[in-house]
Amino acid sequence: MFIVLLMLLTLIEGLWGDKVEKDLRGKSLSRVKRGWVWNQFFVLEEYTEQKPLYIGKLHSDMDRGDGSIKYILSGEGAGTMFTLDDSTGDIHAIQRLDREVKAQYVLRAQARHRETGRPLEPESEFIVKIQDINDNEPKFLDGPYKASIPEMSPVGTYVIRVTAIDADDPSYGNSARVAYSILEGQPYFSVDPKTGDVRVSLAEMDREVREQYQLVIQAKDMEGQLGGLAGTTTVNITLSDVNDNPPKFTQKLYQMSVLESGPVGSVVGRIQAKDRDIGINAEMKYSIIDGDGRDSFDISVDASNLYGVIIIKKPLDFERKRSYTLKVEGSNAHIDPRFTNKGPFSDVTIVHVTVEDVDEAPEFDSPFYYIEVPEDAEIGTVFKMVSARDPDAANNSIRYSIERMSDPEKYFYMDITSGSLMTLLPLDREEVSWHNLTVLAMEMNNPSKIGSVSVAIKVLDVNDNPPSLMQYYEAFVCEHAKAGQLIQTVTAVDPDEPAGGQRFYYSLAPEAANNPNFTLRDNQDNSAWILTRRGGWSSRTQSVYYLPIFVSDGDQPAQSSTSTLTIRVCSCDTDGNVLSCDAEAYTLPASLSRAALIAILACAFILFVMIILMLSMRRHSKKPYLTKEEENVHENIVRYDDEGGGEEDTEAFDIYALWSPRVEPLVNYSKLRQDMLPEIQSLSRYVPQPCVGGVGEDGANVHSYVLGKIYEADSDPCAPPYDSLQTYAYEGEGSIAESLSSLQSPASQTDHEYDYLNDWGPRFHKLAEMYGVSDNNGPMW
Repeated sequence: MFIVLLMLLTLIEGLWGDKVEKDLRGKSLSRVKRGWVWNQFFVLEEYTEQKPLYIGKLHSDMDRGDGSIKYILSGEGAGTMFTLDDSTGDIHAIQRLDREVKAQYVLRAQARHRETGRPLEPESEFIVKIQDINDNEPKFLDGPYKASIPEMSPVGTYVIRVTAIDADDPSYGNSARVAYSILEGQPYFSVDPKTGDVRVSLAEMDREVREQYQLVIQAKDMEGQLGGLAGTTTVNITLSDVNDNPPKFTQKLYQMSVLESGPVGSVVGRIQAKDRDIGINAEMKYSIIDGDGRDSFDISVDASNLYGVIIIKKPLDFERKRSYTLKVEGSNAHIDPRFTNKGPFSDVTIVHVTVEDVDEAPEFDSPFYYIEVPEDAEIGTVFKMVSARDPDAANNSIRYSIERMSDPEKYFYMDITSGSLMTLLPLDREEVSWHNLTVLAMEMNNPSKIGSVSVAIKVLDVNDNPPSLMQYYEAFVCEHAKAGQLIQTVTAVDPDEPAGGQRFYYSLAPEAANNPNFTLRDNQDNSAWILTRRGGWSSRTQSVYYLPIFVSDGDQPAQSSTSTLTIRVCSCDTDGNVLSCDAEAYTLPASLSRAALIAILACAFILFVMIILMLSMRRHSKKPYLTKEEENVHENIVRYDDEGGGEEDTEAFDIYALWSPRVEPLVNYSKLRQDMLPEIQSLSRYVPQPCVGGVGEDGANVHSYVLGKIYEADSDPCAPPYDSLQTYAYEGEGSIAESLSSLQSPASQTDHEYDYLNDWGPRFHKLAEMYGVSDNNGPMW
């Protein structure tokens, strides 16, 4: 059995057909057990005809042409890309084939009996390869490209390599063979036609002239021949900077000014030497190479490393020097040795600095004062004289003072004109050992200009405090103590601090020096022992002894004091432990239990609380008890806007109430009202004064009533102003004219003599004319 695969392609049939047929026949004769003969076949891609493309034919020697044989095709693309006529065995391509999508297809063929489906031959495999045509242009997969090279690069300097990919078959023809060329970018750059390497083709390209270049490069297949497909890409090339330009100052002379009060390190001004280069190649360094201001000014570079910053190096003084000249050099910080022939890479300029005058605060002749003053310095002692001056040319007068916050207790005084510092209060080293003052100096013509200086005053110690025992000592002696027994060790303290250290001397006071009971031994180490002189002690005979101890120091002038040591006689055991002393008499008796004591204290507390409540209730009572008559008085005596009509006018007040004086003592009116706030404060207060003359029994009653009302009003700050009557009854008290009111006039019916008004001065001249006797004894009007 044979299968013949016939290709429709003329080229394959003409060149390969006879040979293939002979080979198939030769092979078939040598392999009688196999009926299939197969090979790989080629089909051109991109077939564009409407009808199916005939590829070949399957045929078996068992096929009699009666249609009993059925051919079956399987594998890649069977039924979709390729179809098989099951009767004739013809194979066709029914879709457009693209080698770049799939270059070959593996198919399997078999002959079966059409009715039974029984395989007549084993299944065999063959390959259909898609033959390439030039249908794809080259493509730059990485484009567009970016590259950078230094400016001034020599010819031939490598820039970048561009690569184009052609999807056509490189093993068949020239479809995938690419050639490169430059469409735009000449004469600056060139490209290798085979490798795609871009190189510099023009020397001394200057970044400062042109920085960016754009190349258009073409890749064409068919080795660049006519008819080939082409693709393009762009290459953006940037020239990076090199230090090929020297710096230049924008000005040959800079004028600057600065205040003389400018602090050290403050900025005076900035200068710049410009460089056409950029980045690190434009960074500068500056230095002062000459001038009379080299010691007073300095120059540094700012954060950008481009500007020179001139700063103050030393304090300036307008009165000493008013201008400075600086010669400044600016140079590149990074010099490229390849371009030194374009130098020098430095430049020089002149900076003129003018110092401006400032009204400065006074300056002291010393930045700090340290003074030692003995604590026994007398008040008014001058112990230091400070001095300040006006640094300006005007040299204004100075006034001195002490900043109050530095001497709140005002221990010291500063003379305003001389600057003499003296004591104003007694000093005490034991209280304050250091005084830190701030002395101010102010210009008279400009009080806002104030200088200050610190003055540290150390108070020196003087032996002005007597020593005393370190604490209150209370010793005991046992009843069976013997002579010479130590009962107490005493030490002393002294707030003074002598230079040689403390040294105390102990002895018994003169009045106790010869006592028969105790003696004192000075240990010569600032301590002393108290010893017994005898034995046979008894608390019944005497339970307490008071021993005066005399203590003195060793400094000059010597100080001393006397302290008393209390010694109790106690009952002790054989080891010297105290069993009981006279102090036990003050303990609670054994018969009084703790419960009884608590009960007594509780009763006392309850009684105390009851007393407090009673006093509080009496104090907070709203209104004292008033009789109906007294209420009427309050209701009828408050007419302020009516002029009095005399005794006949009974509408303004109840005259009966005035004739009914109170019988309660004045102390009853000391209660204060707290039921209302005062609306009108009393404008006057009653000052007791003796009566000028008697007014009879009824007059005394009225006077007593008025006194009671005034006292009640004065004692009650929350009451309404019921006491308005008091301001008229006692006018003129304290004056040489005494009272002018008729309420205290004598009760006699005699006429008053007013001639004395002429002696009271001009203020009473009008009254003298009205009531007094004139000099010509004329008629009275």
